[in-house]
Amino acid sequence: MASVAYGPEAIVLVLAAAGAHGLGFTLPVTLAIAGLLAVLVASYRQVIAAFPDGGGSYAVAKTHLGRRTSLVAAASLVLDYVLNVAVAVTASVAALTSAFPALYDDRLPICLGVLVLITAVNLRGIVDSARAFILPTAVFVGAILAMVVVGLFRDAPVSTAASAGHASVLADDATAVGALLLLKAFASGCSALTGVEAIANAVPSFRAPAARRAQRAEVALGALLGVMLIGLSVLISRFGLQPVEGVTVLAQLADASFGHNWVFYVVQFATMVLLALSANTSFGGLPVLLKLLARDDFVPHVFGLKADRQVHRHGVVWLAVVSAGLLVFSGGDTNTLVPLFAIGVFVGFTLAQTGMVLHWRATRQWGRAALNGLGALLTGVSAVVVTATKFHDGAWLIVIALPLLVLLFEGVHRAYGRIGDRLGVGRIPAAPHRAHSLVLVPVSSLTRVTSEALTAAVSLGDEVRALTVCHSDPEDRTLTEALERDWALWNPGVPLVLLASEWRTLGRPITSYVRELTKARPGTRITVLIPEAEPERLWQRLLQNQRGAVVAHAVRRDTDAAVCRLRFRI
Repeated sequence: MASVAYGPEAIVLVLAAAGAHGLGFTLPVTLAIAGLLAVLVASYRQVIAAFPDGGGSYAVAKTHLGRRTSLVAAASLVLDYVLNVAVAVTASVAALTSAFPALYDDRLPICLGVLVLITAVNLRGIVDSARAFILPTAVFVGAILAMVVVGLFRDAPVSTAASAGHASVLADDATAVGALLLLKAFASGCSALTGVEAIANAVPSFRAPAARRAQRAEVALGALLGVMLIGLSVLISRFGLQPVEGVTVLAQLADASFGHNWVFYVVQFATMVLLALSANTSFGGLPVLLKLLARDDFVPHVFGLKADRQVHRHGVVWLAVVSAGLLVFSGGDTNTLVPLFAIGVFVGFTLAQTGMVLHWRATRQWGRAALNGLGALLTGVSAVVVTATKFHDGAWLIVIALPLLVLLFEGVHRAYGRIGDRLGVGRIPAAPHRAHSLVLVPVSSLTRVTSEALTAAVSLGDEVRALTVCHSDPEDRTLTEALERDWALWNPGVPLVLLASEWRTLGRPITSYVRELTKARPGTRITVLIPEAEPERLWQRLLQNQRGAVVAHAVRRDTDAAVCRLRFRI
């Protein structure tokens, strides 16, 4: 719903190229978008019913259109979710700077701060984040509807203080409005439809009965969004609004309807908050999509894991990092990002509707197939229009990124296939058998850690050896001789092996010794058990020399021995 803050503005900015005459087409273009919205809502209600496990266009395409097409749908959704975060955050900050122009030059740091806040809320869990968004959503919707109703009773703007002193972007001498300009305005305004598919993608996030609740939410979303879009467009035409630099169209409408008073600032604050929180659409939907892709081996399996609060933490963090990169790229400017926004959305729309046609045709439900067929036709045409009209405005980046993401998914899938073949996934392995085991324990002195490590080693292996690296420096020779004497006196029943090294390194002599043992005793299972002290407080770990990590890395890299890191908590 928050897309009404930048959807009408995107239409107005395009039509402004044709002067005041062009702005007169704002309402007809909006009505065309509202008609497409109605078709999409009806179509996605059917997607929710047919695919209650979520996944939206990816799940539909995977079932009915094949693997490669489903990856195109998934890639389009990924791009849509990432861009949604960046656009929502920049638009929220634009609402703030429209109310407080002095902050205009600080847009980027404010955008990054808002993104950090949203990420922190989502890392606490989707239930907590949803509760946090209820009040701002209600205030925003109430404010927009009140602004529309009040504005309809105004014969002229109450105030123009918000736009005073700002340069107009309206063309002076243009009067002709061609089909290409209208198509471009339609393509820009379609950015208001992003998010319609998000409910279908995240159906499992709803309480039971999830599908029925999700369908109701889809209808409510479509109804409110349509009413607000049409209402705002009527006000734009009624007040003869002209777009200006540095002030959003929504801010000018609030100024015109309510006047430049405290109500104006309430509307701007509510818009800023909800736009910032509307990024939660992506934080709720993208991790679920990545979980489905991880289950199918198209992205790393770590994206399928949940943290303690039932949050797909890796998906949330990844989304935040990529969105931050887009914010830096755009400099915190909404109009730089909007041209990139709608392409991925309409590709996903088209694939989902096409797949649903095949779904209903298989069960001979021709009425539903016709509805989804109409949706596929309209969104397919819209995808072509958006791509063609926005290509030189930055849409070429999405045209390149979409196939690259598909290739990335395929590469990950092939890698998992090779790993599965090597591991024998899906085949019955050989029966386990006992082999002679040798445990090697690197030591540097006699402490409780050394005793605990040897105790664990003799419990794990048939044979245990302690290893210490000796250097040629006089000081090191003295320490080595002292360790040998203490070891003999202690007599733990484990031999101490001295590994001479000309270089002041630990990993190389230990890995060389392991390789020699592997060649000499090919049937022996070798384990390197690395004892490490773990201080009570986190900052105290900075005081450690990290030798255990160095040795573990060297053994993993240069040998096939198992590595066991034994943590002794202090």
